[in-house]
Amino acid sequence: MILPEPTLRRLPWYLAHLKLMGDSGAEYVSSTQIAAATNVDASQVAKDLSFIGISGKTRVGYEVKSLAAALEDFLGFTSTHNACIFGVGSLGGALLQDTGLEQYGMKLVAGFDVRKDMIGRRINGIPIYDVADFAKVQREKKINIGILTVPVERAQATADLMTAGGIKAIWNFTPYRIRVAKGIVVQNTSIYAHLAVMFNRLNELNRDAE
Repeated sequence: MILPEPTLRRLPWYLAHLKLMGDSGAEYVSSTQIAAATNVDASQVAKDLSFIGISGKTRVGYEVKSLAAALEDFLGFTSTHNACIFGVGSLGGALLQDTGLEQYGMKLVAGFDVRKDMIGRRINGIPIYDVADFAKVQREKKINIGILTVPVERAQATADLMTAGGIKAIWNFTPYRIRVAKGIVVQNTSIYAHLAVMFNRLNELNRDAE
């Protein structure tokens, strides 16, 4: 089943809350409690969970551990996907340092860059290779996800290199909307777009306060 993207974006929020509840010893949770913790309407929480065949018990709610396990499995967090980063600058380097990604099924196994001073180094134990060696490294390490953090002017060419080398999904952190062939998954995560939204909302608040 293909879920609506807003639902997919909310499910990890629910999972994070369930893990906190589990750590505190809670056994059951209601959609109302999940809703209050995630700022989502309770009816929406119940609808989101129903998409993946999960329903709570009357007057009891959802069993915390089983619901968390079901969400982790549905979201793919229980499987491991080998990933690499193209562009080991400030953002790419920070992602290589993020040990939390592996907890959600993404194992960073390589970084790629064109700068000679970066090639051959390791960040958080992860080797940095020359972009020219990508196809060889991709086959050796069975990489199927590429994270794109290159300068915007190199985004499309790098995406082309990724897909030609066997990448099946691209997590795009650049503001450029890359074009890929059918059958390649692209997830755009532009920090600049979210920054623009935040600034816009802040300006609205400032105008209302004047």
